[in-house]
Amino acid sequence: MRLLIVNPNTSLSTTRRIADAANTVALPDDDFVTCRAAFGPELIVTAEHGLEAARGVVEAIRRYPDKPDGIVLASFGDTGAQEVRGLWPDIPVVGIAEAAFAAALRIGGPYSIVTFADAVAQPLKDKAVELGAGETLMQVATLQTPLTGDPAELAEDLAEPLADLCRGCAKDGAQSIVIGGGPLAGLATRIAQHCPVPVIDGTQEAIAQMRARLALQSNADFAK
Repeated sequence: MRLLIVNPNTSLSTTRRIADAANTVALPDDDFVTCRAAFGPELIVTAEHGLEAARGVVEAIRRYPDKPDGIVLASFGDTGAQEVRGLWPDIPVVGIAEAAFAAALRIGGPYSIVTFADAVAQPLKDKAVELGAGETLMQVATLQTPLTGDPAELAEDLAEPLADLCRGCAKDGAQSIVIGGGPLAGLATRIAQHCPVPVIDGTQEAIAQMRARLALQSNADFAK
């Protein structure tokens, strides 16, 4: 499976975290290329950031020399998804928010989102509602830290406080937890070891769903 994984943020450290999370679930025959948007904000917070980042995502894909089997958009706004699907309708596209919320719905019951700062809480909630996962969302639990610097550079230091939030959400009744934000890619696996309910990594879940989608497509083509 050849995937192009695009970080719509331009943060190098976030892109590295996304690449590491993706490679953790790669199979021997997989070929994953992870890149960042060609231009745009280091961290997408506002609607204006999202519009600029979407253009950066499209340009990054244009610069990719080969046609991938699928494209993963690794921000929790699924930034650029509509534009990419319009320009490349023959290439499957999965956003990490789409994948993460689909996983929470598949597990069933109430779920929570855990993230790194209050400033991104409302956009994450809005995205859950947009994707049809708003009714079972219990809460967006955030660390009380200011949104300064690059969260990806602090991700390892944030792991234990985020794990505490996850355990608190589980105690409150969440049946699964979505780790919200591309800069936190890869932490779900670590946190899940000490949490009584599933902890969902959007990047890894997007790859799993892309793998299933491509397998179905391959079987359908073989049956023709």
